[in-house]
Amino acid sequence: MQEPEAWNWEPGEKSVPFDSWQNQYQWVEEPQASPDGEQVAAIVKQDEAEFTVCVNGEAWEPSFEKIWHLRYSPDGRLAALVADTGAWTVACDGIPWENQFDYAWDLRFSPDGAHIAVCIQQAMRYAMAVDDTPWADTFSNLTDPVFNTNHLHSAATVQVANFGEGEIHKFQEGAFSAACNGKPWDEKFINVWSKTFSPDAQHLAAEVRINLYEYTIAVNGQPWQETYEGIWSPVFHPQTGAVLAPVRKGGKWFLAQDGQPLWDQSFVQIWNPCFAPEGDRLAAIVAPRFGRWTLAVDGTPWSTTVGDLLSDPRFSPDGERLAAVAKNGDVYTILADDKLWTQRGEMAFPPVFSPDSRYLAARMELGDGYTIIVDDRPWNRRCQWLWDPVFSPDGKHLLIRSVEKGVYHRRVIPTAEIAG
Repeated sequence: MQEPEAWNWEPGEKSVPFDSWQNQYQWVEEPQASPDGEQVAAIVKQDEAEFTVCVNGEAWEPSFEKIWHLRYSPDGRLAALVADTGAWTVACDGIPWENQFDYAWDLRFSPDGAHIAVCIQQAMRYAMAVDDTPWADTFSNLTDPVFNTNHLHSAATVQVANFGEGEIHKFQEGAFSAACNGKPWDEKFINVWSKTFSPDAQHLAAEVRINLYEYTIAVNGQPWQETYEGIWSPVFHPQTGAVLAPVRKGGKWFLAQDGQPLWDQSFVQIWNPCFAPEGDRLAAIVAPRFGRWTLAVDGTPWSTTVGDLLSDPRFSPDGERLAAVAKNGDVYTILADDKLWTQRGEMAFPPVFSPDSRYLAARMELGDGYTIIVDDRPWNRRCQWLWDPVFSPDGKHLLIRSVEKGVYHRRVIPTAEIAG
């Protein structure tokens, strides 16, 4: 991973013309900025069925029939899905993998950027490939992939029993399971969703459908004894390894741990449980009454509610603060520390805390472009393209990557310039 400590945090600006690329190529797709902001890249069309990637104005030497899903990895490498002569693979910094597939999708990186996983199809069979190595086994159906990027474990929902369109009884007997590194669980279910690995990657949990009416959580293929009317995605406790999930029983939603109620209070809805970094606090999005949403911390809901949406809850690094994207009516804002920001926009993106937990920043779309909001104070610029802000390790500076009037800018500014 590109450690932020090694980046250039001297206040200043670097610019790269972007709109001028339109004069060099038949078309230019949306830009991608590197994590450190030193590069901007885009897929470009050179000729009929001839595409490449342009980085800071310089093109990759190889060209391909098709390119899509261009992304920077956390370590600053640039990867994409590419096709030549009808076969798909992954290209990283212009170098394709040796293996080729009939189709590839859902490119994913490890946190340090050293590893890449992708879903693949070959001869109408499906699997995953990690670092150019496909699973040994393939399946007739594969969905909902996950990648434990620290331990290089990949998993997906796979079909393990065949049934025809009219064979409803076979579907009800269970035809799906979860495959970890290509090896499916022994147990079969009607459906499997929302898989997640434990931090040490020794355990895999998933939502499973036991029959037409009952749901539960399965860990390493073993379902909880308790079943429910409905269920949402499981999470692992970062310290104890316990599995938690929102569950519906008797028409009400509870938070369950290893099949037993955890919070005393029930809600109209619960989802997106998340832990503070040390695992000592637990938050979730809840509906204390129909049509109103808020955050609950350790079972106690906040007093501030919104009417349409809460998403992407985030704890601060010290675990003392909490924020989420909020929507009331047609406008978005940030709900932080039980208060709504006064700044409103057409879209708000997941909030970002500074490493010292002092500042909170978010990218927001306004009517005339995108901008950065820090502690409810707006930056004085509007941008055509804008990426999430990045705080310096001491929190005193912000890295802002943007495209304004056709020019890409990398700026490092004092955080106080926006926050005041």
